[in-house]
Amino acid sequence: MFSPQGPSLRELAVQSLSSVERGYDLLAPKFDHTPFRTPDAILDATTDALRPRGLFERGLDVCCGTGAGMRTLEPLCKEQVAGVDFSTGMLARAREAHPGAEWIRADVRALPFSEAFDLAVTFGALGHLLPAERPALFAGVHRALRPGGLFAFPIGAPPPIASVGYWTLLGFDAAMRIRNAIWRPPFVMYYRTCPLQAMRDDLAAAGFTVTTTPLEGLGRREDGSPRYRLLLARKP
Repeated sequence: MFSPQGPSLRELAVQSLSSVERGYDLLAPKFDHTPFRTPDAILDATTDALRPRGLFERGLDVCCGTGAGMRTLEPLCKEQVAGVDFSTGMLARAREAHPGAEWIRADVRALPFSEAFDLAVTFGALGHLLPAERPALFAGVHRALRPGGLFAFPIGAPPPIASVGYWTLLGFDAAMRIRNAIWRPPFVMYYRTCPLQAMRDDLAAAGFTVTTTPLEGLGRREDGSPRYRLLLARKP
């Protein structure tokens, strides 16, 4: 499915009926051949937006998956770059692709770092956390950053209510809620639980100073608003 190298429909069905961790362990060998992997255009736009803020010392990709975020971290960080995820399968693929990085298996809701990084990023993973779990993640990132450190991630504008995209995402989230109501273990993957204002509020509550900047390389919508913004959370 998606491409000759991607997972079959049966493989995706098995994954979707597993836990999040087990599902990504199963998907890991073919994950980079699916649309779930963050596109290079988003990674590059993030890199371009962060580059004027200077070089960083050490960088961390939170929920790193197979390591796509290294495309952003490696050009921006002078010293060590690292990724953290709880899927052994995804980390194995990341280690193969980027042997020079450090890879840590951990639950991102309880990050095991203290003032160790200057830059943290995450790409396309926040939908795997329930809104009630975000404060623990953001508190852990805040703890992991040195004073003055930056946590950055792109966030897309919601599709217009009259668009196919809006109803597709609504239908997907509804299907996932029904699945999780009747099947265990749950597979947490929602597209409509991370609105910009909620992100800003949760980050501010964790102690960050929050701003945004448009990712101009990804274009603008018909109303002139940016398709994507980079959310910038600075630890004072």
